[in-house]
Amino acid sequence: MASGFFISFEGIDGAGKSSHIAPLAKALRAQGHVVTVTREPGGTALAEKLRTLLLHDEMDALTEVLLVFAARRDHLRCVIEPALARGEVVLCDRFTDATFAYQGAGRGFSPTILALLEQWVQAQPDLPDSTIRQPDVTLWFDLPPAVAAARLVDARQPDRFEALNQDFFARVAQGYADRAAQDPHRFVRLDAAQTPTAVWRQLLAALVCRGWLDEAQP
Repeated sequence: MASGFFISFEGIDGAGKSSHIAPLAKALRAQGHVVTVTREPGGTALAEKLRTLLLHDEMDALTEVLLVFAARRDHLRCVIEPALARGEVVLCDRFTDATFAYQGAGRGFSPTILALLEQWVQAQPDLPDSTIRQPDVTLWFDLPPAVAAARLVDARQPDRFEALNQDFFARVAQGYADRAAQDPHRFVRLDAAQTPTAVWRQLLAALVCRGWLDEAQP
């Protein structure tokens, strides 16, 4: 069976990325794909427990990082890798780029240690040691932090990250930009300041260009 493909959705809180996941899953299923929709932190019973701790319990940056990668390891082992091996499409709300953006750039945690953990946790045992699991494409919803903050004003009770100030999110946004610059082939930048319809059209155009969607889309 042909291997599947892996699409991650990234961006600061308020960028609107999550609202596009279900429509994309529907479009892909309409074209005959089997789609697994998941998220990070989370995606498994264990990882969802760790997510609750991360979003609501106070901890230092190192503890955050270790919990994020522990959740990711279980998620990869139990959900992502099996789905890809079955030839499915995996749509994931955040992946490792978020860790480099939030814990790395936002919290100021060592990118060297993050890269080491990334290597350990995402290594693919059947391939050379230098090969790690990454998304085939990362849809980056790029939005100025001030615009994101305005969108979140009337949102639900903020979690521990959503409640942080604009300076933090400015660092996170720069972290995403730096990560995209390091891997420009994988990243697709979407102008998330546009209307949801315009953002959706950008997203579809990017996937059509890569041959993962037919052009006939609503």
